[in-house]
Amino acid sequence: MRGLVAGLSSPHPMATGLPAIYQEEDPFTVRFTQAFDDSLAPIFSTLDNLPAYFDARYAPEDFLGWLAGWVAIELDETWDVGRRRVAVLNGAELLRRRGTAGGLAAEIELATGGQVEIVENGGSGWSLDAGSPMIGSARPALMVRLRVSDPAAVDRERLERIVDAAKPAHVPHRIEIVGAEPSGSAGAGRKARKAAASESAEPTSSESAEAATGPDGGEPPESS
Repeated sequence: MRGLVAGLSSPHPMATGLPAIYQEEDPFTVRFTQAFDDSLAPIFSTLDNLPAYFDARYAPEDFLGWLAGWVAIELDETWDVGRRRVAVLNGAELLRRRGTAGGLAAEIELATGGQVEIVENGGSGWSLDAGSPMIGSARPALMVRLRVSDPAAVDRERLERIVDAAKPAHVPHRIEIVGAEPSGSAGAGRKARKAAASESAEPTSSESAEAATGPDGGEPPESS
């Protein structure tokens, strides 16, 4: 039982089941049964709304941790209730994708709110031509790069537990936590690099003038 709820009335008062003589002539018995009504009202309410208790969108807040255990999700108590509900709602899908790069990235993004990049080599080597050097590496490796606004705020031990639980057990891993680029800086950085590259490729104004008139101001030399 979830406990008493102040002001919650029972949909089935016990006094209505008493013989008429008690209901009409014995107010003490009627008041006595009301004590049981206060105890039974939360039970009736729970049974009437039982489907909502198994739906993360509507379940009582203290039930979310119990539901998370059904789908092997570890909830962080520092999350707000909305984020915990989303975690439980996505738990079955995350469990289905566990062991894959996409599933690992989705679980880390849910836990940290950052951007995740997964780099893996597949643990295999191959060659396109007989006798040519092998491409790749037969030793499996996994690198998880997490971009967040505040790297110091990330619980690294918890992140290690998530990766250990979600990755294949035989694959060694490495975690990098880096700061996220400010909004718009990535595009600005690409434009700056592109501009720098174009400036280095194009001649300066003095070089253009020299090419047009020749080094001594005369006609440009003929190309052979």
